[in-house]
Amino acid sequence: MKNQPVVVSQRGRPFATSAIALQAIIINQNEQLLLLSSPRRNGRNEWQTVSGGLEAGETILDGMLREVREEVGEIQVRPLTVLHSHTFHYDENVPFMVGIYYLFQYEGGEVIPGDDMAGSAFKWWGLAELETAVAQQTTTLHLSTHLWMLRRAVQLHRFWADDWVETAVLQPHLHQS
Repeated sequence: MKNQPVVVSQRGRPFATSAIALQAIIINQNEQLLLLSSPRRNGRNEWQTVSGGLEAGETILDGMLREVREEVGEIQVRPLTVLHSHTFHYDENVPFMVGIYYLFQYEGGEVIPGDDMAGSAFKWWGLAELETAVAQQTTTLHLSTHLWMLRRAVQLHRFWADDWVETAVLQPHLHQS
């Protein structure tokens, strides 16, 4: 395995650098989860959350909102909280990738799959319906989409959905030098 890339601060402190995978878990007011299914992914119809990668020069929240626009159109979402993060092996060139899962409240707009999800099916799944479909093996989830995380998302959605948090608190301005 290759060594993890490092960036060194002005004071000489080394920090690990990693590619960032973004996952947006979008839940509506009826506690339904927005999932997409693209037959172009591995040749199978696997259901997944909105996903993508952080681009250079983006904040995490900006990257999440861009991925939402690219994959499901100009819907309105409200960021609630970071749900989960972990590090995983992507491939030999990216041995340390950080996955960040963000929870969003759906606020409105028409879902229109686009970008690399153009032509994909989408569905608002109730958690119980999804759990049953997975248990009966009539539905498959993408490797990046986990039932335990979707359960946690619904629980946190119940806690945070009615709480308004200023976006500035979620993503303070970054000073550029």
